[in-house]
Amino acid sequence: MATAGAPRRFCRCACFCSENLYVARYGLHLCFRSEQQLRQDYGPILRSRGCVSTKDFQQLLAELQQEVARRQRLGQESAARKALIASSYHPARPEVYNSLQDAALAPEFLSVAEYSASPGADRQGLLQWLQTVSEEKRIYRVPVFTASFCQALLEELEHFERSDMPKGRPNTMNNYGVGEAWPMHPPEESRQLGWETYLRCCRQAAHPCLQSKIMVLLHELGLDEPLVTPLRERFLQPLMALLYPDCGGGRLDSHRAFVVKYAPGQDRELGCHYDNAELTLNVALGKAFTGGALYFGGLFQAPAALTEPLEVQHVVGQGVLHRGGQLHGARPLGTGERWNLVVWLRASAVRNRLCPMCCREPDLVDDEGFGDGFTREEPTTVDVCALT
Repeated sequence: MATAGAPRRFCRCACFCSENLYVARYGLHLCFRSEQQLRQDYGPILRSRGCVSTKDFQQLLAELQQEVARRQRLGQESAARKALIASSYHPARPEVYNSLQDAALAPEFLSVAEYSASPGADRQGLLQWLQTVSEEKRIYRVPVFTASFCQALLEELEHFERSDMPKGRPNTMNNYGVGEAWPMHPPEESRQLGWETYLRCCRQAAHPCLQSKIMVLLHELGLDEPLVTPLRERFLQPLMALLYPDCGGGRLDSHRAFVVKYAPGQDRELGCHYDNAELTLNVALGKAFTGGALYFGGLFQAPAALTEPLEVQHVVGQGVLHRGGQLHGARPLGTGERWNLVVWLRASAVRNRLCPMCCREPDLVDDEGFGDGFTREEPTTVDVCALT
């Protein structure tokens, strides 16, 4: 147990460095632990995809080894970027770095938070304050930020994007989006590798800077402490405790927040995946755009649910709440630019028992900041069987 008063140390699961390595030219997500394992597990399908010569295989092996090493460095590199940004970056809208004020939040959201924290509040009463998108899938919508705050945050993000500050960008091996946005039947890869492996390929990257859609990680920009942490602790925690008690909603103790951008000539859509989170908040910040709707299936443990997606349109300032294990993606953008703030909400009481990425007991590795939300402590646990 941690010493009283000492800051909690968060970890990641070791699977982050060995699983779901995407090799674009062969169209495969691979698990890589050793050369022998790679040959044994993927030899036939690699040969069928064009990896036939010794030179081909050695090139692939070198790339995978480099990618594993790159992932192992990510935490330290992210911390270094954060330090450089803190010392050298000059914000365009410094007010967004002030501690979160009620004036930044939509009146409806303040009312929801007030009700959620009130004596006698319950789930049925809370639902009167929310828009239920799907009771079956437990997806809800609520206004979160005012229009003026969305505009100020967007201006700051665009200023940062134009700056010469370092940004956590992926390389080409790390586009985790599955190419077929919503397969009616298992695609070829799933037939050859099996549903279990295919569904692991549908996961969201265990570290969000591996997603090519990521514009900025909010903890690197310095917005975790003033914005995201109070949003989680003061407002989302009581709300999620009523909505998702079985998913650790009342035990949220860390998060990963980032902004994604979709625009013409850049990324326009996102394939089917699930999040490395117990719960997710997705807020549309702007700008003017058409298309790009979210689509949802069932939980990732139920592949039959892939056949009937539910589409949800973005509304600027409003947030969509859903379980992290809910399969989802984004339809192609039509026109304009779409910027979204995504907050992965994590409960170590849940994930300490079962890593949502490898679906095994986590093999913990110390990490920077909130890591991937695991701890070596043993908080009160949540029955993960209830999540399925």
